[in-house]
Amino acid sequence: MDAIQEKLKIIAPATGERLGEIPATSVNEVDSFYHRSKTAFKQWSNLTMSERGKYLLRLKDIIVEQMEDIAKTIAADTGKVVTEALVADIMPTLDSIDHIIKHGEKILQRQRVKTPLLLIGKKSFIEYMPRGVVLVISPWNYPFQLAMVPMLSALASGYAVILKPSEVTPLVGKCMEGLFAEAGFPMGVVQVAHGGKEVGEAFTNGKPDYIFFTGSVRTGKIIQQVASKHLIPTTLELGGKDPMIVFADAHLERAAKGAVWAAFTNSGQVCMSAERLYVEKSIYPKFLSLLKKEILNLKQGNNEDDDVGSMTFPAQIEILRDQLEDALSKGARLETGLMPEKWNNGMFLPLIVVTNVNHDMKLIQEESFGPILPVIPFESEDEVISLANDTVYGLNASVWSNDPVKARRVSSRLVSGAVVINDAIISIAHHGLPFGGAKQSGIGRYHGDAGLRIFCHEKAIVEDIGRKKSEIHWYPYQGKYPLFLQLFKSYFQANRNWIIFSKIYLRILKKN
Repeated sequence: MDAIQEKLKIIAPATGERLGEIPATSVNEVDSFYHRSKTAFKQWSNLTMSERGKYLLRLKDIIVEQMEDIAKTIAADTGKVVTEALVADIMPTLDSIDHIIKHGEKILQRQRVKTPLLLIGKKSFIEYMPRGVVLVISPWNYPFQLAMVPMLSALASGYAVILKPSEVTPLVGKCMEGLFAEAGFPMGVVQVAHGGKEVGEAFTNGKPDYIFFTGSVRTGKIIQQVASKHLIPTTLELGGKDPMIVFADAHLERAAKGAVWAAFTNSGQVCMSAERLYVEKSIYPKFLSLLKKEILNLKQGNNEDDDVGSMTFPAQIEILRDQLEDALSKGARLETGLMPEKWNNGMFLPLIVVTNVNHDMKLIQEESFGPILPVIPFESEDEVISLANDTVYGLNASVWSNDPVKARRVSSRLVSGAVVINDAIISIAHHGLPFGGAKQSGIGRYHGDAGLRIFCHEKAIVEDIGRKKSEIHWYPYQGKYPLFLQLFKSYFQANRNWIIFSKIYLRILKKN
């Protein structure tokens, strides 16, 4: 008798509506997934970058054609408003394809490297060789973009891909699977494994050639432990507790609008959300007033013209509740929003601003991932830099000032994977820049040149024309030691003596 296949239920978080269900992947299928991927890799990796690019362009055309339906699918599955699905999930994915098509071939082609004079007569190169099968484990907050971009980079680099999308947003996972199928990617080049923690564990233990994970620090550490046992290379894009620093000389109205967007976009469920707002003391009361005014203008809901959608994952609400209760018990003050015991609007949380907070509170030290913004005054540049760096995270940050020299100086002292000046979050939308974190915000970078090359084995090639009978450093060594001493002294001394160098080189050559 056949086993009953598990189903993933699809519930719209904003409305509670049941949207359907999809079959989960059995852990018994792991070996067959990897077998198909490894078989497909042999052919896929032998295609040129240009040939692989044609598949990506076909995928792009399909996404553009179906853009509205995809945006609605993302919005329904996550609870975010449809505008955010379009701007923050679909647009960066399409732009990623454009970037790969425009720059990928040059980035991945054999690179000529200057050969040092001591290796005279040789040529040096770097080649980028795909390793095999990459396992991409993606999150639920931006389920389209944060799955597609690493997948596209890996595919362009010659990998076969197994995607394990979040079980919290299975509809988007199924949508992506359908898009690759419609684009006609060869069988086995892209496979999607649907399921929860057990499926993710099974595929992680299946010994892929590379693991790309986006998610929590806790899960990232578990994956890194498993990968280390088999020396599997990883990229880990993890959490953040990003500081936003507003100086008195900033454009305050712009900074207030930016803070509200950076804190509450996607209902605050962004690894690069502004989760700590530091405001210079002289403007603190005025800025707090501007902040409240901006929040009053926002509409929560799931309609096309709404601004802030719902939470996506119910468990995240309890994390926020715990952090806020801890802060309030230690003297924090609510400036906007409701006390935790009054949160009764389902998956929609009030937009919360908290003051009178300090660095001993969970709200400042732990990732929140929700619509809650603590605001802290500061007096000096050195003080705010110290406060901003006082965290285990280091993903992104923003500095707001009309003094570019000061803004750049502060940015350079922040321990962070990226810093944005007079804006926030947007560095991830620039595919020419590397993206990744410092400290516990992750390992590795993607986007930019690194976004393609991380998936490759970097191979050094040194060529010799092969016509000389011998090399000066080969046997025999007899009589060479004093000559080598003179050769290296003439070469490495402050005022290099080319005449002496050439004469000694020829004398060593004759020893062969």
